[in-house]
Amino acid sequence: MRLALGISYNGSAYEGWQSQASGRTVQDRLESALGQFATQPVSTLCAGRTDSGVHGLMQVVHFDTPLQRDESSWVRGTNRFLPPDIAVEWVRPVPDEFHARASAVARRYAYVLLESPVRPSIDAGRVGWAFRPLNGDAMRKAAQHLIGEHDFTSFRASSCQSHTPVKTLRRVEITQRGAYWRFDFEANAFLHHMIRNIMGSLLVVGQGQQPPHWMAQVLAARDRDAASPTFSPDGLYFLGPVYDPKWGLPSRTPAYDWLP
Repeated sequence: MRLALGISYNGSAYEGWQSQASGRTVQDRLESALGQFATQPVSTLCAGRTDSGVHGLMQVVHFDTPLQRDESSWVRGTNRFLPPDIAVEWVRPVPDEFHARASAVARRYAYVLLESPVRPSIDAGRVGWAFRPLNGDAMRKAAQHLIGEHDFTSFRASSCQSHTPVKTLRRVEITQRGAYWRFDFEANAFLHHMIRNIMGSLLVVGQGQQPPHWMAQVLAARDRDAASPTFSPDGLYFLGPVYDPKWGLPSRTPAYDWLP
């Protein structure tokens, strides 16, 4: 039987999603908890890896198991063995042809940023920080240059393992509520550090250091050195994959309502 799980987590204490020898990753903790509940090893495959310090509101994984339990038992039983900053939100049986990564038609991220002369305190680690005022209209104009299918080499980490730098960025939405900014991104797929590198460049425009059309020049350069430095992971959230409705999977978790 193949199961799909929706996972939420605060990534601050972890070395990213993907399993490592240190064991200090979200995948390591999840697979350990699943194994304790199932009383046998469980190997998972996720919809999209996240970096150290990045949070997940609806990571989706799948795995195969001969164990027959109802959905609520998988949720409660696995959460019993998970630390407080990771939770299984839902479990659904899926056909064998479902694949958490390959079946996704898009992926969504949000970056939450505090604009303040004083650094974050109670939300430290959960938001990025800009101490200079930001111009939302300038950032929105700059972001429009990125919409569509492009070679995003200028925003690609040197360690990126993607077979191609060509991705289709479908949406960038920038909103503000009080001192908090929210940047929403949706694409067919993302390169390693792509959003954090875009964020660094958007803030350069928002702070008036470059005009909006500079973003088009950076994109056309296809050179990582043309863009701004990689921005902090603190405010980055993986909102989850987008699947065809035929799979019958939830599109969000209650954790969504926490974000500004």
